[in-house]
Amino acid sequence: MLLLIALLSGGLFGLGLVVSGMVDPTKVQGFLNLFGDWDPSLALVMGGALAVFAPGYWLWRRTGRSQCALGTELPRVPAPLIDKRLVVGALLFGIGWGLAGICPGPALALGASLQWQAGVFIAAMITGFWLVGKVKIRL
Repeated sequence: MLLLIALLSGGLFGLGLVVSGMVDPTKVQGFLNLFGDWDPSLALVMGGALAVFAPGYWLWRRTGRSQCALGTELPRVPAPLIDKRLVVGALLFGIGWGLAGICPGPALALGASLQWQAGVFIAAMITGFWLVGKVKIRL
């Protein structure tokens, strides 16, 4: 049942990405272009998602629950650690997102279109995931 719900949730998330236009790199780059022809529509998409999510999450946290709807225990989230590696990683992610106009979630949804650009991005993303475990950079 848990896998079915995960599959349905992922499918709904992907559908939301497609319907909202978040898989269109030019739309994302228009949103990130704060000093040019800025497109605020994705801010409305993100705000709408938060408006749906936040009340339920707030209520769930207020009741002191630690289990999901299926009764499985949710993992504890460690205290945030902001260090040089996190900052450098966030900067690299942001630069890549701005240049390509794609991030991992929308890339997978865009991959279903079978466009070669999506395939190149997904291959580079998987390579990056692999490299993180192999290369240790001291900052």
